[in-house]
Amino acid sequence: MRRDIAVWGLCLLFSCRSTESEKKLELETPVVVSATDSGNNKDGAQLFKTCVACHGQNATGNKSLGAPSLVNQDDWYLIRQLENFKTGIRGTDPSDTQGTQMAAIAKLLDSPEKIVSVVAHIKSLPKSNTTKTIDGDPEAGKQYYSMICGACHSEGGIGNKDLNAPRLVGTDDWYLYKQYKNFEAGTRGSHPKDD
Repeated sequence: MRRDIAVWGLCLLFSCRSTESEKKLELETPVVVSATDSGNNKDGAQLFKTCVACHGQNATGNKSLGAPSLVNQDDWYLIRQLENFKTGIRGTDPSDTQGTQMAAIAKLLDSPEKIVSVVAHIKSLPKSNTTKTIDGDPEAGKQYYSMICGACHSEGGIGNKDLNAPRLVGTDDWYLYKQYKNFEAGTRGSHPKDD
């Protein structure tokens, strides 16, 4: 069990890393998204003020609060997760303190337009680089990622919307590890609509 956790941690490290040129490409590639196209960024900026306390002014997250960075994530996934929190697909397990708090906040976004607007604002913010916080063997993690994770999350961890597999590269390693543990414990992913 402990070895599996250690190997997964390595997988996470690899998924958060890329070569400098890949990282530059990932962070500079413009995202053409439904949220950016149809969201009202002015309304989104106003709505995002509620999010700042945990996720920060620039949506770069706060590890001490368990709030992940949002700016590097794809819009479709952010929209889906806000909807999941709002409808009780996520954040209902009492042992998931951060999820429960997020579910309560998501309910304030009481229309699809508000969700799209807040995501449009997040996507208008500058991308950020992540900082490595977990130690491990990146080469072993790379092999494990290729065998287990890459089929859905794609080579390099860029995600795959068609498979509902979110982007991993650009996501905080500590957050990925925590979510893996939540999936493992059944505090996340146990709802039939949470694929």
